[in-house]
Amino acid sequence: MPNILSIETSTSVCSVAIHNDKSLLASLEIHQEYSHASKLGLLVKQAIVLADLLPCQINAVAVSSGPGSYTGLRIGTSLAKGFCHALDVPLIAVPTLQLMATMVSISTTEDAFLCPMIDARRMEVYCQIFDDNLKEKEAVQAKIIDERSFDSYLDEKPVIFFGNGAMKCKGVIEHKNAKFLDNISPLASRMGELANSRLREGKVENLSQFVPLYLKEFFIKKPIEV
Repeated sequence: MPNILSIETSTSVCSVAIHNDKSLLASLEIHQEYSHASKLGLLVKQAIVLADLLPCQINAVAVSSGPGSYTGLRIGTSLAKGFCHALDVPLIAVPTLQLMATMVSISTTEDAFLCPMIDARRMEVYCQIFDDNLKEKEAVQAKIIDERSFDSYLDEKPVIFFGNGAMKCKGVIEHKNAKFLDNISPLASRMGELANSRLREGKVENLSQFVPLYLKEFFIKKPIEV
């Protein structure tokens, strides 16, 4: 069975994990904003030691492919690509919102739509709708939220909103079928099954061409002149 190193950096949580098939061998997380650049490489080294493996025993690298933090995704992808180049192993891209929906689907038995949300600043979120069988109902999008957002789904049955973008929507979306889950972040420790499935299906990325799903361009603010 392949040993897969998973890297998740799409939000303020920086996490890595190693799976062998569906078995979790090692998992490390840092819940600290702006820590990815300085901590990710160390977490990977520590995870390999915890899993009692050598770097050459890693058979593939999975990376959360976005959407999410531009800087976080760039850092995670850069390290994942470097690891793949060095070891000559495949890169697997795991869509971030699908990962989050899978995490919630496993823990709920409610007949409801699932709507993972990642903060995109102000009243905008990156989001996607899934049914309770994890079938995509809408494509990934950057969406500005108002009180009428998702009404067509909410009028049909409950919608569960979760992720770091959902909390700012709590006071805006007040439909009776709107439900909110706290403290749901995409984690590398939960990427194993999706990564293994994609590897078995041959869904691996071209290292030179792969880029994360940023959805929006990154703008550097001009310094204020004094």
